[in-house]
Amino acid sequence: MSQDIRKLCLIFSLFSFVGCHGYAPAWQVRQAQLRTYEMYHARQHLATELAGAQQSLGHMAMEKQQLEQSLAAANQRIDNLAMERTRLQEQYKTLLTNLPEESPLSGAASRRLQELAQRYSEFEFDPATGISRFTGDLLFATGSDQIQSGGSNVLNEFAAIMNSSDTRDFNIVVVGHTDDQPVSKPSTRARHETNWELSAHRATAVVKTLAKNGLAEPRMSIAGYSMYQPTAPNSDESGRQQNRRVEIFIVAPDTSIASNGGSPMK
Repeated sequence: MSQDIRKLCLIFSLFSFVGCHGYAPAWQVRQAQLRTYEMYHARQHLATELAGAQQSLGHMAMEKQQLEQSLAAANQRIDNLAMERTRLQEQYKTLLTNLPEESPLSGAASRRLQELAQRYSEFEFDPATGISRFTGDLLFATGSDQIQSGGSNVLNEFAAIMNSSDTRDFNIVVVGHTDDQPVSKPSTRARHETNWELSAHRATAVVKTLAKNGLAEPRMSIAGYSMYQPTAPNSDESGRQQNRRVEIFIVAPDTSIASNGGSPMK
């Protein structure tokens, strides 16, 4: 018999004794017994609740520890991705800085690209530098990295020019850019979390399309600059449309796009 029960029995006995010898009315004794019984059960109930609360507290402490560990791992992953992004940005910044200032193309190839630009208003070609630029939304719809039909046509013709006899040894660097509008639609964020991914994915889509049109993949390289290389202010839609672009840098045959573990071009 537990100590609490023994105490309860003793109290019942004392009350019974007092009632039998006339020291207190029987109804008072019964009420006192009832209150004592209720107090005992209330104490038992509180003890059970206390044990449950202590168990829940233990579970919450374990969950807190697990969440802290998960948060630390996520923060470490974010730090690693940020370091990798910075490294790639610096690598391609150096790569593009070392591109030749004058076009390495022959006169015939340059004329064909100029004729292509005349037929597609949103395709530009600079004969002085050999840089091709797809501006506006010729290649992609807003927030998408899927090549549109009009963009496929001009990329097909561009690949044919780059595969001609006087340009087939040239390499190209495809660079994606976006405007300053953040990726907001859930459907878009599912594919491109930020403008970094969107710019890189668009450059990748151009490379894949050129490869399907016969341009050898070892001749190509990609970069994505997100919104950080604008050519016009992002203050209105006209400027943002100019900044949503893909640029193609044509590189001379003796220029190495990537060698010795990704070192800059020489």
